[in-house]
Amino acid sequence: MADARLREALEAREFILAPGVFDLISALMADRLGFKALYVTGYGTVASYLGLPDAGIATYRDMIERIGQIVKMTKTPVIADADTGYGGLLNVRHTVRGYEEAGVTAIQIEDQEFPKKCGHTPNRRVIPLEDMVRKVKVASDARSSRDFLIIARTDARTGLGLDEAIRRGEAYREAGADIVFVESPESEAEMQTVAERIKAPLFANMVNGGRTPLLSAERLQALGYSIAIHPALGFLSVGAALDKAYRDLKENGITSPEIDLYSFAEFNKLLGFEDVWNFERRYAEI
Repeated sequence: MADARLREALEAREFILAPGVFDLISALMADRLGFKALYVTGYGTVASYLGLPDAGIATYRDMIERIGQIVKMTKTPVIADADTGYGGLLNVRHTVRGYEEAGVTAIQIEDQEFPKKCGHTPNRRVIPLEDMVRKVKVASDARSSRDFLIIARTDARTGLGLDEAIRRGEAYREAGADIVFVESPESEAEMQTVAERIKAPLFANMVNGGRTPLLSAERLQALGYSIAIHPALGFLSVGAALDKAYRDLKENGITSPEIDLYSFAEFNKLLGFEDVWNFERRYAEI
């Protein structure tokens, strides 16, 4: 079930900083560090699983199996991307119930047309406001616990302007969203305007190389935001490290001393091999 700590942190006005995780290695790494939440990124999960763009290709089943395993193997509250809810109103209800049963603590649903696209890429289109309001109401009614939080995202800023994005954020809050996510504001001034006009806990998406300026947790909190995710940090840093290491191997035929590698012994601990070895020692004589 959902983890009450996230709701309690919001109510206590604690700022929530969440790194993006996209597979079990990234999730296990982040889980040890004391973050208040982990964010399962749709972009990164689709890329690591299918090797394809985040463009509405992955299904509910693709995502719930991977998200559920991340929740099972970690102790930190999980915020998970659910795209558009994977369809119409009945799909939204099914998605909310499935994510909650999997142990997710907060679900993000957006107002894009299907097939959706990554929020920091061009040519995104949104559904009518009234249709998304109905999705938010269904999502709010479908959950079984108030600890399971609904994050309503609007992608209207890029195509329809900031005022329309704010109008939608206000409507989604009124429809039952716990947290409002105005995607890809294009300046700090726009972010401040969002915070001044929407009276709700706010969600900031800090994408390295994206449309929104990267701001510190301290600055975001001062502006009035409650949660910041860094969804791309994990897969972009892994991509850079792999590119460097693999190129080095190809050029030199061996790993050069200057390549920075995680300790193999520590990696064994991360994955739980010590438990396997203890088990084998305990039952070796049976």
